[in-house]
Amino acid sequence: MSSYVTHLEAAIDGTRLPADELQTLHAGRPLWVRYDLEAVARAVSRDQLNGRPPNLWRYRELLPVVDDENIVSLGEGMSPLLPCPALGKFLGLERLWIKDESQLPTGSFKARGLCMAVSRAKELGVERLAIPTAGNAGGALAAYAARAGLEAYVFMPKDTPRVNQAEARLFGARTFLVEGLITDCAALVRRGQEALGWFDLSTLKEPYRIEGKKTMGLELAEQLGWRLPDAIFYPTGGGTGLIGMWKAFDELEQLGWLEDSSRPELYACQSDGCAPIVQAFARGERHADPFPNAHTCASGLRVPQAVGDFMILDAVRRSGGEARSAPEADLVPWMERACALEGISLCPEAAACLAVVAQLRAEGKLAPDREVVVYNTGAVQKYVELMEKPLPTLPLEGSIDWEAVAGAPTT
Repeated sequence: MSSYVTHLEAAIDGTRLPADELQTLHAGRPLWVRYDLEAVARAVSRDQLNGRPPNLWRYRELLPVVDDENIVSLGEGMSPLLPCPALGKFLGLERLWIKDESQLPTGSFKARGLCMAVSRAKELGVERLAIPTAGNAGGALAAYAARAGLEAYVFMPKDTPRVNQAEARLFGARTFLVEGLITDCAALVRRGQEALGWFDLSTLKEPYRIEGKKTMGLELAEQLGWRLPDAIFYPTGGGTGLIGMWKAFDELEQLGWLEDSSRPELYACQSDGCAPIVQAFARGERHADPFPNAHTCASGLRVPQAVGDFMILDAVRRSGGEARSAPEADLVPWMERACALEGISLCPEAAACLAVVAQLRAEGKLAPDREVVVYNTGAVQKYVELMEKPLPTLPLEGSIDWEAVAGAPTT
């Protein structure tokens, strides 16, 4: 199968670039992948998707890989869209859904972007890849690079969750810890690029991770019967998924696949320990300043400066949504509450979304009958440091206070 990609387009100024060459940034900013959507509409209808395998490659005509032989896959997608009545009742919402990305390969939504980026890198002749990561992206790159037979180099902050450190090494990547933040890791990737000749797969520094992440929006529309919810709450670090979903909604509308043209409000959710997008939104600015002393237990949110800041803010404002921060101290309690109420492996990044939902409900800005989708971007098992709490021990002999057993705390 051939690709329907026509060209790449600079997000900052619209410059057209060829798609058959390896590209990174233009004027220091990201690129869009553009398609011949009229040709896509002639080639496939939304009803034809029904007979395809339940993974993200079902949207093949809207993806950039040219030759199917270059697809690098671990069976990623479709992730389930789960109704959450108990959590919804707690929050005062009648229609709350969680799109559960924790069930993807390597336990996070990063599988979507990295499967696409690695596939295209392989197709364009790249043999060595490098990535700075706050955690989950490193493991995903390592896994897909192993699958593709490519070399991978992963650089992560020294305090990255232990599981993230271990999985990158386990999947065969040369993995290094760095005294600093993800921005410091990115600086090391840039420094080593000339010496070792790797291709930098940093968030939004190549055009194809967006295309993988946009499938979250394509899936959501299909799962809801080709309509969209009232509001989407998305944990925002680098923001690729939020940007990708807004792009997906644009493409679906142009294809005529949506039942109506109503768009969801987008809420970019951060921790107040690292909230550059929130600050820029509040100031009415299009670009965000670097966030000083960034800290949060939700490692995926600890991105003090996003190269796609203006793309995130443009999408949020066009949607009528907001960028909001959650108190850092609220993340673990919301994570524990959601896990206990719904049995969903909800990560601390998604917990920031729940805290923001609670804020809006308390302020009367989110009506109880609104249909709300929260994206759970990773599995809580990746954060063993946040899960560890001492458990009561029972003796094998002697008396046991069974009333105390019945009343033992769960979280």
